[in-house]
Amino acid sequence: MISLIVPCYNEQDALPLFYKEVTAVMGKIGWDYELLFINDGSKDHTLPILKELAENDSHVVYLSFSRNFGKEAAMYAGFCNAKGNYVAVMDADMQDPPSLLPQMLEIIENGQYDSVATRRVSRTHEPPVRSWFARKFYRIMNKISDAEIIDGARDFRLMKREMVDAIISMSEYNRFSKGIFGWIGFRTYWLPYENIERVAGETKWSFWKLLRYAISGIISFSEAPLNIASWSGIFMTICSFFILLLIIIRKLCFGDPVAGWASTICIIIFIGGIQLFCLGIMGQYIAKTYMETKQRPHFIVAETNREDITKIK
Repeated sequence: MISLIVPCYNEQDALPLFYKEVTAVMGKIGWDYELLFINDGSKDHTLPILKELAENDSHVVYLSFSRNFGKEAAMYAGFCNAKGNYVAVMDADMQDPPSLLPQMLEIIENGQYDSVATRRVSRTHEPPVRSWFARKFYRIMNKISDAEIIDGARDFRLMKREMVDAIISMSEYNRFSKGIFGWIGFRTYWLPYENIERVAGETKWSFWKLLRYAISGIISFSEAPLNIASWSGIFMTICSFFILLLIIIRKLCFGDPVAGWASTICIIIFIGGIQLFCLGIMGQYIAKTYMETKQRPHFIVAETNREDITKIK
């Protein structure tokens, strides 16, 4: 069996098109399959559409969250409830083309790889500023963390059951799936494809949401920001020592240790800014730790059409 996990948030326009395409592709493959739709607190008619699909197709399983928990929680809920020997994650907006599934299955069936992941080789239809920041993020992330993240990597991938079980075992509350996929290892084949525009609706990822997501990923898989804060403190201490020597020498030689208050104020503001910056970095790590210690569930399922669904985890 192949399980297809499809997170959905306000995808009423794209769902019918996606369902038609993916069922046609799965029919050609000839494997048993389940379509695991995760309704992530949608405010449009996504849930009624999923209910209608489930009534007419036994392959359709839907999980409807009690509120919007985010895409990471939706993917985790899918992993926890997928029954397939192979499990795939894909978006409903058709930017993850279902037509790639037969090729992905053929590659993973050869036995050389544990997963087949997709990556975009172009960023057409995407704002240039967002593309520039995305490339810089992948470059920085690979330098400062031990989780390999390929530039242009998508969440769209097909995995063996062993890899899915490893992902489920990483039950941290602050999830960054791209980092988790890279951290757990396993042999991965990267399948390149050209970027595809959404078939309907609007993207839910604004620039600021993507920035927050990137910061969360860096904090989750790297201690580099903490090291930067530590080295900044050491550097400023050394600078302060030399400035103190300069003031003493100036007093002994010229009798005027301070030429004016403007330079003093600038130094105070600069050092104060560095301190606040370092405190902010530490605050981000403390906040993540605080959320982990609460041990709140990743998701709460309010409604589903399958009795054996894990509703709270």
